[in-house]
Amino acid sequence: MIQFKILPFKELSNVEVYESLRLRSEVFVVEQKCPYLDADGKDLDAFHVLGYVEDKIVAYARLLAVGVSYNYPSIGRVVVAANYRSFGYGHDLIDTAMEHCKKLYGDLPIKISAQLYLEKFYKAHGFETISEPYLEDDIPHIAMISKANQLA
Repeated sequence: MIQFKILPFKELSNVEVYESLRLRSEVFVVEQKCPYLDADGKDLDAFHVLGYVEDKIVAYARLLAVGVSYNYPSIGRVVVAANYRSFGYGHDLIDTAMEHCKKLYGDLPIKISAQLYLEKFYKAHGFETISEPYLEDDIPHIAMISKANQLA
């Protein structure tokens, strides 16, 4: 069973920062073979969704306020450790992220930049595609947005 903590950056412990950045690097840099600067300056102003199984962070997302990435609140860096993907934790993670995004930033649509292969996953959570595919760090992405009042 996965348990979530949602914290602003300043309340994360050193271990939580390290484990979150390590998980993001494991997946986005190593597994996806995509060298890029993950520490993009947005973490300091974000809320961080940490998904724990026992005492290990196995899922992560960050929540960004209006104006940080888009003219909408947004969810980014959505990731589940490879060994934990078969348990449905990605669905739990996005549901939790959407719920807390609404609590933190109000009843606004949520915009994301999703990897193209995850389009069906995000559509199942109420997101709609609003762009043609584009490359972000050499990986095909699409812009998607949720409806206001939408909680999966």
